[in-house]
Amino acid sequence: MVVDDHPMWRDGVARDLTDAGYLVTAAIGEGVQALRVARAAAPDVVVLDLQLTDLSGVDVIRGLLVALPDVRILMLSASGEQRDVLDALKAGATGYLVKSAGRQEFLDAVRRTAAGEAVFTAGLAGLLLGEYRKLARSTADGPALTTRETEVLRLVAKGMPYKQVAEDLGVSVRTVQNHVQNTLGKLQLHNRSALVRYALEHGLD
Repeated sequence: MVVDDHPMWRDGVARDLTDAGYLVTAAIGEGVQALRVARAAAPDVVVLDLQLTDLSGVDVIRGLLVALPDVRILMLSASGEQRDVLDALKAGATGYLVKSAGRQEFLDAVRRTAAGEAVFTAGLAGLLLGEYRKLARSTADGPALTTRETEVLRLVAKGMPYKQVAEDLGVSVRTVQNHVQNTLGKLQLHNRSALVRYALEHGLD
């Protein structure tokens, strides 16, 4: 589902997705309408603009996750401001792409979002790391993670695919998956997007 209040942009994104083989179940210009049709449209991925005319993108994210708890949301916004990125991710967005991204980068981001990966426009990871550093020790009162679990969480939160995390740490993809599942269990989280939000909120760097 594509949600963007600019008709030409919305139609162009929907066309690119269709041409790439995706089924676009709805292309909508308002947040209220998006929330109203979400269950019927039943998208696996929502491509959502942050700034709509009727609701904020953050409000739409929250509403979509109530209607469709397993939906994955890729923000596609003109804004690359740190606060906008953090607010969207903390609300539950899976990833964040700025509209200056090329077509292939966008389609790759949709593919990775559908696979549950946290995707960011190049350069935004640095903004996130700056936020992590502010609270670098704030997990002291939370569940204890091993050094390796913390390393894996940090890399996952930066949007790295499991394969790249495995290569960086010199372990197998299965080992990375096991660390992620162990971490999710310890933190009582349900999916990778929730894990990324935890990293944002607890300052992992």
